[in-house]
Amino acid sequence: MQERTDPTQSFEITSLSVFFPCYNEKDSVRSLTEKTLSVIAEICTDYEVILVDDGSSDGTSTIADQLAHEYPAVRVIHHPQNKGYGAALQSGFRAATKDYVFYTDGDGQFNIGELPKLLPLIKTYDIVSAYRIRRQDNMIRKINAYCWTKLVGFLFHLNLKDIDCAFKLYKREIFDHIEMHSTGALIDTEILARAQRKGYTMTQIGVHHYPRLAGQQTGATVKVILRAFKELFKLRKEILKTPS
Repeated sequence: MQERTDPTQSFEITSLSVFFPCYNEKDSVRSLTEKTLSVIAEICTDYEVILVDDGSSDGTSTIADQLAHEYPAVRVIHHPQNKGYGAALQSGFRAATKDYVFYTDGDGQFNIGELPKLLPLIKTYDIVSAYRIRRQDNMIRKINAYCWTKLVGFLFHLNLKDIDCAFKLYKREIFDHIEMHSTGALIDTEILARAQRKGYTMTQIGVHHYPRLAGQQTGATVKVILRAFKELFKLRKEILKTPS
C-alpha cells in the first residue's frame, strides 16, 4: 500500500457524517463540536455531527444535549452506562446517515482542521486511515502501540502504520456490508480487517497528534490490553472463515 498525499488533488463530497465517542470529556466536547461544525461547513452543505456519550459521569451528557439544542446539525446518542470504546464506535457508525463518515476521539488530541486533506484520497479509496505524526504519548504507550500494530498487520495483512489512530474517513456503505462485534479496543482492527476481506481498499496519511489537555486516558489499562489480545486471535479465526 502506498501513501497518497498529493495536495493538488481536489474532491467535493456529497454529504458527511462526523462523530465522536465521548467518555468524560466535558472539558473538550463543546470546543471540538463547534470547531468541527465550522470545518465541515466549508466541505459540504449536507452534514451531521453525532456525539456518542458512552455513559459519562462528569457532565459530558448535559453539555452534549445543550449542543444538540443549539445546533440543528448535532445529534446525541446516550449509552445509559459505559459500554466501551468499541461499542461507542459501533453506535456512531450505525447512526451515520450520510455518504461518508468520519470519526475522531472526543479528547481533542487531533486537529479536526486536518480533515479536508483526507478528502482527495476518498475519491480513489474506500477508507482513509491516518497515522499519528510525532505521537504525544509516553514511551510505554508508544512501544505497546508499535508492537500491537506489527502483530495485527502480520495476522490480517494490514499494511498500516497506525491501526488504532482515531482519525479515519470511510465510505458509509461499508457498514451495510460488514459486521461489528467488538465493544473494546479491538474495534479498529475488526472494521479494517473485515472491510479488507470484503475487497474494500484503503490508504493512509499522516496527521498531527497533540497532548491531552483534559480528562484521562482509559485505553491502555492491563484489563483492556488483555481483553484485546484474547479477542484478537478469535477474530482472526472468524474472519478467515468468512467468505470474501
